[in-house]
Amino acid sequence: MKNILLPTDFSPNSRNAINYAMEFFKKELCTFHILHVQKVSNYTSDDLMAAPANTSVHQSVIHEVKEKLTVLNQELQKKFDQENYSFDTHVDYDVFTDAIKQIVKSQNIDLIVMGTNGATGSKEVIFGSNTLHVIRKIDCPVFIIPENYAYKTPKKILYTIDYNDNFTTSGITPLTDLLIKHKASLKILKIKEDETITISEFDDKKNMNVFFKEINHTFHTITNVPTTLAIESFVQIMNIDINTMFVKRETFLERFFYGSKTSKINYGTRIPLLIMHKS
Repeated sequence: MKNILLPTDFSPNSRNAINYAMEFFKKELCTFHILHVQKVSNYTSDDLMAAPANTSVHQSVIHEVKEKLTVLNQELQKKFDQENYSFDTHVDYDVFTDAIKQIVKSQNIDLIVMGTNGATGSKEVIFGSNTLHVIRKIDCPVFIIPENYAYKTPKKILYTIDYNDNFTTSGITPLTDLLIKHKASLKILKIKEDETITISEFDDKKNMNVFFKEINHTFHTITNVPTTLAIESFVQIMNIDINTMFVKRETFLERFFYGSKTSKINYGTRIPLLIMHKS
């Protein structure tokens, strides 16, 4: 059985990510943990004034949240009653990443499914700060669903490898599960600074041929092209359905997400992105 964490702020974006997860895991035995994190800043004087005298501040603030979670839970149970799904709801009053970290540990979470924040009509998807913080700080695979992305069965999966990285089987289970479940083909893309072929790169290719021997896979390289542009172009040309990668927090992560030295994280894909961490 898989334990899937679904953080929600009840926005259309987070609901879209939940809907995607429901479709993605069909015919699997899953427990979905739906989590809402209540921030300190959400406590307002209006909440206190509206609260009955016999209720605590905490109860008054989270009462509406619990009701929304109950409604969402009931809707999902009814809609997917033919699936082997169970649902648990959670409310936490904490720093967002601390709440995520605690539930990942306590509920043995296998995967976090989250949405992104994006501007309507924009070709560029802007990752919200919560999504970035989870990628940076939580050692759990994260499946990021772009705004308004409608589920379709994935047939072509991209596995992107940075020029500073090497192939490893550590932490790669989410990718292999994805390939096997959907019987998808795999495109392995190596992003390089030059045409030099190193011994480690040669060994990587040999090891991947062995590891993915049961999977329809092909190798590709892009040289001397900015990381984001290389991935965006490859995704469009090859009609990729899902991109997957390992990230190192201050190397590939920075080049991949940051278009400039600003607080925004720029990533111009419209397809889901599976982030993995080495164990």
